[in-house]
Amino acid sequence: MPASFIVIDPQSSTPPFEQLRSQVIAAVRSGKLAHDTRLPTVRALAAELGLATNTVARAYRELERDSVIETRGRFGSFIAPKGDAADRNAQAAADAFATRIEQLGVSPTDALRLVAEALNRQSAV
Repeated sequence: MPASFIVIDPQSSTPPFEQLRSQVIAAVRSGKLAHDTRLPTVRALAAELGLATNTVARAYRELERDSVIETRGRFGSFIAPKGDAADRNAQAAADAFATRIEQLGVSPTDALRLVAEALNRQSAV
């Protein structure tokens, strides 16, 4: 995988590991990175992007935690079979939220308002 589509903006307020993580997820969603695509080693990608190895390692750890990539020992890191697990994780979070809202006796209208407000606060950060 050449990292030519990854652009790290050193002036951005978004940390470089997060820029890398989000761009890999976007590439998986768009089909630019297909299932089983082998990723560069942490060191190789760090050198290519001009980043510290720990920065790339953190992005890889978070991508693996979210089931976007999987590490196969000495063989390296690859795009996971299901690729982007965001939809599955978001659905699980939504289900847990709906269950808790019901337990608290909050109306669906109020729950949606609370979620919209929370999302607006997150996007403002």
